Amino acid sequence: MPRTKKEQVVFNGTGRRKSSIARVRIMSGKGNITVNGKPLDEYFGEETLKVIVKQPLTVTNTLDKFDVICTVKGGGFSGQAGAVRHGIARALNAANLEYRPALKSNGFLTRDSRAKERKKYGLKKARKAPQFSKR
Repeated sequence: MPRTKKEQVVFNGTGRRKSSIARVRIMSGKGNITVNGKPLDEYFGEETLKVIVKQPLTVTNTLDKFDVICTVKGGGFSGQAGAVRHGIARALNAANLEYRPALKSNGFLTRDSRAKERKKYGLKKARKAPQFSKR
């Protein structure tokens, strides 16, 4: 649902990936992306993570039309980048329904539910068993 902030329309989106949760706000602007109060280049060091975050904006050709402000918590950098991407895609979908086919076909609106499997008793990890010897 759009909100007006100082005569500017703001669209919200929540993204999740592994154990990371991102709250994303997009508004019309020049293409600045801020993550937890830091610029994108400063927060995500690896180039691949920056590309992942920008993917929904690149696909919809809105890289220089929206400013993105997001708060992300939990998980590591890879999960956080995926959560931010999911949140941006959801916010863009709320901003303009014409972006939906492009976002949907690239899989940005689908929540990636893969997470670390829990460790089971009697095993060393989720599935790794201790070495077996017959004698």
